[in-house]
Amino acid sequence: MKYFANKQIISHYHVIAFVFTLLGLAIVGKAAYTMFFKRAYWGEMANRFVKDSVVVKPMRGNIYSADGQLLATSLPEYTIYLDYIVSEKDSVRREKWQRERDSLRTVKLDSICEGLHRILPDKSVSWYKERIVEGAKNKKHYWKIYPKRISFIDYKEVKKLPFFNLGPNKSGFQCEEFHEMKKPFGSLAARTIGEIDGQSDTARYGLQYAYDSLLRGTPGIVHRQRVHNRYLPIVDVPPENGADIRTTINVQWQDFCEKAIVDKLKEIGGSVGVVILMEVKTGDVKAIVNMTRCADGEYYEVKNNALTNLMEPGSVFKPMSFMVAFEDRKIKIDQTVDVGNGVRQMYGRKMKDHNWRRGNGYGVITVSECLEKSSNVGVSVLIDKNYHDHPEQFVNGLYKIGVAEDLKLDIPGYSRPNIRRPKPDGSNWSKTALAWMSIGYETQMSPMSVLNFYNGVANNGRMMRPRFVTEALRDGEVIKTYPPQVVREKMCSDYALQNIQTCLRRVVSRGLGNRAGSPNFSVSGKTGTAQVWGKGGFTSSYLISFAGYFPSEAPKYSCIVCIEKHGLPASGGLHCGPVFRQVAEMVMSSTVEPTLAEAKDTLRSHMPLVDYGNLMYANRVLSDLNVASDVNWTPGDADHSVWGRAVSSNKKVKLVQMSLTEDQVPDVKGMGARDAIYLLEKMGLHVRLQGYGRVVSQSLPAGQTIKRGETVVLQLHMTGAKKDDFVEDEPVAPDSVAEKKDSAVVPKPQPEQKQLVQN
Repeated sequence: MKYFANKQIISHYHVIAFVFTLLGLAIVGKAAYTMFFKRAYWGEMANRFVKDSVVVKPMRGNIYSADGQLLATSLPEYTIYLDYIVSEKDSVRREKWQRERDSLRTVKLDSICEGLHRILPDKSVSWYKERIVEGAKNKKHYWKIYPKRISFIDYKEVKKLPFFNLGPNKSGFQCEEFHEMKKPFGSLAARTIGEIDGQSDTARYGLQYAYDSLLRGTPGIVHRQRVHNRYLPIVDVPPENGADIRTTINVQWQDFCEKAIVDKLKEIGGSVGVVILMEVKTGDVKAIVNMTRCADGEYYEVKNNALTNLMEPGSVFKPMSFMVAFEDRKIKIDQTVDVGNGVRQMYGRKMKDHNWRRGNGYGVITVSECLEKSSNVGVSVLIDKNYHDHPEQFVNGLYKIGVAEDLKLDIPGYSRPNIRRPKPDGSNWSKTALAWMSIGYETQMSPMSVLNFYNGVANNGRMMRPRFVTEALRDGEVIKTYPPQVVREKMCSDYALQNIQTCLRRVVSRGLGNRAGSPNFSVSGKTGTAQVWGKGGFTSSYLISFAGYFPSEAPKYSCIVCIEKHGLPASGGLHCGPVFRQVAEMVMSSTVEPTLAEAKDTLRSHMPLVDYGNLMYANRVLSDLNVASDVNWTPGDADHSVWGRAVSSNKKVKLVQMSLTEDQVPDVKGMGARDAIYLLEKMGLHVRLQGYGRVVSQSLPAGQTIKRGETVVLQLHMTGAKKDDFVEDEPVAPDSVAEKKDSAVVPKPQPEQKQLVQN
């Protein structure tokens, strides 16, 4: 019996083992089937419904102007899809839902396509229909039903369309969200603001790159969890949106500077133009323009030349040389020097003034006149005479006054000045090096570094670091401030500073910089005209500039204008001076805050003065001011502009309508720019403005027959300004400085290497 029981147990064991073996094989088989045959399905299900540690991108911060206008912002954009395959584990429910989805889509197809065409009209109804049918035929996941990204407003409208409004589970309507950087003012200050690469979502240049860590924010983490048969996003770590930054840029001034330099570039055929406007006390950069002529002949911001271009500065360097000499008490402002006929032999090389071809030169002139007349001979003789035996003393002086200071600007591409120091053994120095360095040769500086020197002179010797950003904000609250930073508390002694300030003021009031001056306030500055050397050591183009500040008595703003152009004439005073003047007059006119009590004149009528222009607007303003007006038309019946002049008396203002002929050029002298542009362009003419203020002259005389598409040039001027009759700055001659370089010390220019010779 015992043997029988053992045999029975063994047989039962074999049965159980067999059953478990079959069960194990079934489990392994099922696992293998799931891994290999159902891998794609379950992988898709996992990606669609259950995701762990999904990174959520934060919203990028905005960039604002100084007065709070939006310069750059991150806006949501969407790519829209249709998912034609229902993802559901249960086969019965999956088939049922699939039939419902396909049936509803087919029934609503015409309504869907007509709605898409209405919202996104660049594609036809038939195109949308073919696209949706093609996706259904191929049974696609995430099938694009529109090739481009759409705005948030369009996305909300698309979601309201029939079938799509049933939600993603029933309709399969899906979207992918992106955050696209937009600039409300277009290309305005584009290189300074910066750009975001939409594909890699990385900052490329400008303030976007410099302050990327602040603007970008911190990503969040979410996962999806099934709750009551629905998968919901569960936030593990919420994203922290990027902070906003407030810049120092003034939109109005930036726009004006850009227009002023582009107009001048088009007028003279310039290839590159730079304008930087800075606030003296703080170093705030209020406007920075970098325009380059491209293949289509138009001008765009393609490179930040204001910060990156290391070029020999030319004659704008001469005040820096004299500041060192004044500081060391080597020269006096009324000291004289004989420049002869404008040509001087200096250690085997000829130093020449811009007027040397006349043969008489400037003769005996003072130190101040060396800058006023931009005499290369005068400056180089004085500096060489006092520092030739100890050139390191002169170079050390340049470093001491902050000329070679590394401004440590955050914007990518900034280049610090390059001013060569003489080695103790003199291996990198020649007899002519000092003389040519004193007039801006053998040194490289960016326009920003040059302007920073002049800004320091305007600020009574206190040199500031240029500032682009004043504060960072989050949800309107300031989280970080960027106060003004002092680079040099005192650039030099009061003696040296006052002498330089006097010289710079005289350059504009009675020297070659007269075209930068204004009759309404005083201006100080210095001209610069220089040759740019190209292949084979030949002159390829000219770099012309004007750097200065205004008003001279109590400087508020400094500015530099640089232009690179081919061919003559090329003059910093002639070409850059007028641009500087336009910018200065625009800034001063927009910052003036008149006191009405001081403006009151008891000897004259207090009736308002009405400009020549649209009398409809003038009549409304007079009515609001309760000022009696006399018109020869019925204001209530007029539904168009009424153009004419106003005559004021002690009791009322008479508004006299001007008769206009459609085929004749009207007289717009005395109008503001806006009214003149509106009237002339309405009559089919193209308008180009020069200057700032009211119209004082027009290139097409009044009464001339209009040829549609013709350009009329309007010369504008501020009230009270008079036409200047100053002597123009003479263009530099191709060989105005030296016939050749000292090849033993100064290397021959390589192809495309830029080297300059100033006037």
